[in-house]
Order: sequence, then C-alpha cells, then structure tokens
Amino acid sequence: MFAHINQYFYDTMGTEGIRDRYINPYTDFGFKKLFGSAINKELLISFLNALLEGKEEIKDVTYLNVEQLGCQEMDRKAVFDVYCQNKKGERFLVEMQKGEQEFFKDRSLYYTTFPIREQAKRGQWDYELKAVYTIGILNFRFDESEPERYRHDVKLVDTGTGKVFYEKLTFIYLEMPKFNKREDELKTLFDKWLFVLRNLASLLDRPIALQERVFTRLFETAEIAKFSPKELYDYEESLKNFRDWYSVISTATKKGRREGRKEGLKEGLEAGQTKATLNIARNMKEQGMTTELITQITGLDAETIEKL
Repeated sequence: MFAHINQYFYDTMGTEGIRDRYINPYTDFGFKKLFGSAINKELLISFLNALLEGKEEIKDVTYLNVEQLGCQEMDRKAVFDVYCQNKKGERFLVEMQKGEQEFFKDRSLYYTTFPIREQAKRGQWDYELKAVYTIGILNFRFDESEPERYRHDVKLVDTGTGKVFYEKLTFIYLEMPKFNKREDELKTLFDKWLFVLRNLASLLDRPIALQERVFTRLFETAEIAKFSPKELYDYEESLKNFRDWYSVISTATKKGRREGRKEGLKEGLEAGQTKATLNIARNMKEQGMTTELITQITGLDAETIEKL
C-alpha cells in the first residue's frame, strides 16, 4: 500500500518548515487556494482545458456546493475538493487524493452519483443528463503493471465490441508519482500543468518553460510571501496536518511490516497491514482529524473508527 511513500514524501514536501517559496498543492489549503476559489477560476479552467485536450472547450465555470447530502437523512454525505459546472451544465468533480485507499475506486464511483442524481427534475422528466467528469489527481500508484502510464481515461464500454456505451460519464485518473518529465521535455499545456503539480513546492523560481499567462497567475497565487497573516496561519496548519499524516502513516507502516515479518509471509503481511491501518486511524483520531477525513485516507468505515 505504501511502497512508494518515501519518494512521494520527498517529491511533494519541498524544503523543511515554511521556508519554501511556493505552496504545496497536495495540502488541503494549497489545492483549494489554486483551484477551489472563484477568484482563481482561471487556473481551474486552464487545467481542465489542458486535461481535455481539445475535446471540450471550457470558457467559464460556476462553483457548486462541495458538500452533498444523500436522499435520506441517514445517507452518508460527500465532501468534494472542487465541484463546478460549465455553461452547458456539465459537471466537473476534481479530487486530490494524497494516499491510497483500499476502496478508492468505489469512493470515486460513489461520489460521482451525486452530480448525476442532483440533475433529476421535479415533475415530468425525460431523464436527459448533462455530462459528468470525475478527475482524480492521485499521489500514489494504483497500477504497477504499467510503470510508464500515468493517465487513465475510463468510460462505460460494451465489453463485446470495445466501443463506448455511454459518452456522458468520464473518469480521469492521474498517477502523479509516475510523471517524471523534466522541464526540457514539456511539450503540451497538459505536461506543464502536471509538472507544476508535481514540483511546485520544491521550486525556487518560475521555470522558463512555463511562460503562459496562466502560470504568471499561478505563481503569484502560490507565493507564500504574499499571504495575509490569516492565510499564512491556515497554510501552516494545513502543512502541519499533511506532515503529521505522513509521519503517522510512515511509522504505522514500519510497525506493521515488522509485525508482519514475525507472523509469516503472506498471512503476516496481511495482518501487519491491517494493524498498520488501524494504528494510522487511531493516531489521526488522537490528532483531532474528522471521521470523514480518516475514512477517506484509510478506507476504514466510520463505525470502526469510532471504536478506536
């Protein structure tokens, strides 16, 4: 589960403390600062257009409520990182996932049901839907069988013919640890956006290859020295939570591996990973993290977390 965690931490944390020049986009504050506010929607529009590579041209977006409730009071709610729609009413759900979950694909599919279901109209309705795009920026590897392939475009297909069965539902997953292009290898706007997301926290200056106007806006937005006192405090808290999260996972993983070795190969590893996950959740709970956030990171259900 955490085979690449050390490289992941090195690549995304930047320098120690708050001495970095630019924010870490893998923190909750950093990601929402860049993509989750109307004042910076130019950045989100540019990223989405680069991602879609001409298949869709987005000129404007409207941010929607990121907290979605189920139909029944007892239903679980979903809290998205970024949720918006374009002028055609198509929905875009953008999620940053810092660590692997056992059921992350299930979670992704569950979250997608909300922008589908909210399109239902009262009274007579012919069931016509607007397209829904779910975009996962993943800071982990979920497919080791293709070490070079970092982008996955998923649609409903007819398995007999291989043809797309339904065009209006698209999942795009980006395995960020697999993106290793250097600055001199950046050819497309999409390449440049992935380079920024992967390396922003460790950059000291704006790379020469990133001369588009949108990146002028991005680097101005991301420069920590320009933060207000409140923004700086919020970012420090978010960065601390991010580092605590890594520390807890790293420690628990090492302990789980040690216990796994004692119990045998296959059985011990499985037991060690289970205990490591419980230790992670317990430590996160002690640090005051919400049950929802712990569930997202560990994949454990709320009932298990409450009993810890």
